[in-house]
Amino acid sequence: MKGFSTDKIGSHIDKDPQSTLDYTIDWSSWISTGDAIATSTWAIETIAGTSPVSTTGSSFDVATSVSTIWLAGGDLRKTYRITNTITTTNGLTDERYFRIRVTDKSA
Repeated sequence: MKGFSTDKIGSHIDKDPQSTLDYTIDWSSWISTGDAIATSTWAIETIAGTSPVSTTGSSFDVATSVSTIWLAGGDLRKTYRITNTITTTNGLTDERYFRIRVTDKSA
């Protein structure tokens, strides 16, 4: 995942609340030769009392084994967990997550 940092909890990236950006998970090192992504679903953690990070779309590329989600919004100084679950054509299922930290990036 390009642009992400890692800490003891996992991968995270900063996002401005005004931005709509794409975020990707590359599954190619996990998916075996001859297998491919059949389905890709995304879950966005909801934090009570905050404006949610929302998705404006998602996709996956069978040839490159990359899942993509476009995210918008979120409340300043809040962190949201974004989870991607895939199922492959061979019936394998796995999930990966990252965190979006909403920060003011206008300065």
